[in-house]
Amino acid sequence: MAFVSRLRRPLGLLVAPAMLAACSGGLMPPDDIDGGGVSAIQPVEVISRVPAGEAGDTGGDAAYVSSEPVGQAGEANAAMATPARQQKRLPMIDSDEAMGISQPVQASSGVLTVPEGGVNMDAGLGVGRVEGLAEAQANEIAEGNASQVVVGGIGTDTPQQVGEPIPMSEGGAELGAAESEGYLRVPDKATTRRRQAVEGDQVAFLPRLNDPMQVPETMGGMPASEKACRQRLVKLGVKFRDVPRISRGRSCGIDWPVELSGLSGGIQIKPAAQVNCRITEAFARWVKQELVPSTRTRYLSGVSAIHQMSSYSCRTMNSQKGAAMSEHAKGNAIDVGKIVLKTGKTIVIEKKGFFAFREKGLLKSVRGDSCKYFSTVLGPGSDRFHKDHFHFDLRARKSGYRHCSL
Repeated sequence: MAFVSRLRRPLGLLVAPAMLAACSGGLMPPDDIDGGGVSAIQPVEVISRVPAGEAGDTGGDAAYVSSEPVGQAGEANAAMATPARQQKRLPMIDSDEAMGISQPVQASSGVLTVPEGGVNMDAGLGVGRVEGLAEAQANEIAEGNASQVVVGGIGTDTPQQVGEPIPMSEGGAELGAAESEGYLRVPDKATTRRRQAVEGDQVAFLPRLNDPMQVPETMGGMPASEKACRQRLVKLGVKFRDVPRISRGRSCGIDWPVELSGLSGGIQIKPAAQVNCRITEAFARWVKQELVPSTRTRYLSGVSAIHQMSSYSCRTMNSQKGAAMSEHAKGNAIDVGKIVLKTGKTIVIEKKGFFAFREKGLLKSVRGDSCKYFSTVLGPGSDRFHKDHFHFDLRARKSGYRHCSL
């Protein structure tokens, strides 16, 4: 018994592979698996035992279509039952038959044939024809019914209007346009002003674009510092006006000049001086806060006029060749040659005699008081170039030094 049990195990190991090989023998594909004879892997449309007439076949004899796929084992039976059984193969996926095309499409020669008159997309979509704006205007011009002025000969020396002149509209008549031979005439400024004067129309004027005070700085207008300076001049009672920019190269010129013609209290500046706003403000404060009180103290009279000898002038210092450019070249200085009081007395700026006590006292106070408003003060006794006038400027020095010749 022990021998038999030992023999059973190796026999079982030999019998199991033999049985598996015998069972799987029918699953092995034939040698001609890629040939046309293997119908087991070809799809067949079948109707289970339905007469051919009921299946839609218009043939004569009643035949049956098999519902069983024809395999390798059934090839003999299929061959013997050919008269009674008919096989119908499914069409290819991308064939004309599968797409439902009864007549095959013939391959073209590669040339796209366009119908006569073109392809009408609007008709295919069921939309009526739409006339474009350019086409409508072209038709109006061609028929002479244009609603806008049409000019021909653009780019030549003789452009002219094409078609009939456009008649004047009622709106043009309301605006004061004159009708002459059917043309639209726009009145000139003189005609408009006369009509406004007669009818008394109220016209709202927009800010002048050439007024630097009205133009923003981002659009090339006056900087905020210049605008603020002019507002201070107005508060001081200064009479001035803005003049066009003065430019004579890199060394001479004033970006935002003013023409100074008068100060508070009715003081006249003769002649009017072209200077920058900074020196104008300093000069106005000095006259109002120092010069006028000094004349009232010594002469019991105010100032009527101030005669200036130089304001803007493109020249070097003291007009000397090779010298540095003067502050006059930037409109940053003003020279005073004579002061006229309201009593009519004239005080000339010059070195006074021994007995001219009041005049010498006034000139001395001018030197001392003006140094608080200007960075440079020169006058009689400073040098031979300033023996007949006072020179005031606002020269900027790095150390902040003020040069006042006392």
